[in-house]
Amino acid sequence: MTDPLDETIRIEGGQVLATLIRLTGDIDRAEDALHDAVVTAADAWRRDGIPEKPGAWLTTVARNKALDRMRREAHRLPKEAEAFRLLTESAGEEADHDGRDDRLRLLFTCCHPALSPESQVALALRTICGLTTVEIARLFLVPEATIGQRISRAKAKIAKARIPYRVPDAHELPDRLRAVLTTVYSVFTAGHHAPLGELDERVDLADEAIRLARVLVELMPDEAECIGLLALSLATNARRRARTDGDGEIVLLADQDRSLWDHEAISEAATLVDSVLRRGRPGAYQIQAAIACLHGIAPSYAETDWSQIAELYALLEQRWPTPVVRVNRAVAVAEVCGPRAGLDLLTDLAGGTAERWHLYWSTRADFLRRLGDTAAAAEAYRQALACPCNDSDRRFLTRRLTELESPRP
Repeated sequence: MTDPLDETIRIEGGQVLATLIRLTGDIDRAEDALHDAVVTAADAWRRDGIPEKPGAWLTTVARNKALDRMRREAHRLPKEAEAFRLLTESAGEEADHDGRDDRLRLLFTCCHPALSPESQVALALRTICGLTTVEIARLFLVPEATIGQRISRAKAKIAKARIPYRVPDAHELPDRLRAVLTTVYSVFTAGHHAPLGELDERVDLADEAIRLARVLVELMPDEAECIGLLALSLATNARRRARTDGDGEIVLLADQDRSLWDHEAISEAATLVDSVLRRGRPGAYQIQAAIACLHGIAPSYAETDWSQIAELYALLEQRWPTPVVRVNRAVAVAEVCGPRAGLDLLTDLAGGTAERWHLYWSTRADFLRRLGDTAAAAEAYRQALACPCNDSDRRFLTRRLTELESPRP
């Protein structure tokens, strides 16, 4: 049974923290206040029961904790005195405040051009989504310590440079577009394929990413990549209900019940893609959205236009040459030209960061299995299991390895 406090922090923690950062004007101070509120909640909720609005309860208590701390410090330092004044003056505004906008403000704050691109995304995922450094490290296939350093540097830079907590003016938006899109895409990825726990454990993040993508389209309607990201998120999220069975086990795309897909969302995504591709400047998110829509409109796995998907992945790799894109391209090429062609495409990735990614190894394993090299396939599955992955993926990989190692009748 899920602990109510853990569930509240998981679902609403990012929103609460974003609101606290607006109120206190400082990320570290907001994190400390939220931590204090969680400690208080652990006792109060066990004693008095879960409040009707747990997220609002945490926000109120954390705000009061921050006030208490700053009241004690205000007489010592001008910075704390000013923060105390702002926090006190904001008390009467909270009843009418739409807290969801706080995440948008925080998103743009984290994506300020003064921060490095890597730090921007890491800080946003930590503050907006409440992801741990372990989860963020798994998303980007880098060591946990590296992520911790990026977050620390970003917070220090924001404080030192006094970067404002706001949505930029229209003329400032293009300078932050790339970082903002990368961050929202990363939020969606964490929700669609959770780094820890069960595959669908953070679906709330996928929903939040779609909401943010819609807001970005409203803010920048002429930016084709904003539309592409929204279409990609909609078309990918549309398959959510079919990705696991009644026992929570992974169901591969080839075996999914397509009647469970959200075809209305796929239709919306396809319309968006058609409108934006007519502009003739396809970016990475537009190309990925087109791929997702081709999957979505296919009547079956066998009837999927794999040739066009393979061509689109080749085009995507020219713009975004990452191991993830190469692995996905190899899957599509294998459907068109066979597993040997797919395996050949993975050759260049050997010895690189891809070897820290379980899906690289599981893709190799599947190609080798289809080629009849059972021993090599089994070893590739073992390599996949040696990589960090969520619980759902680990069970799936274990089943596949067991099937290969079991003696045939």
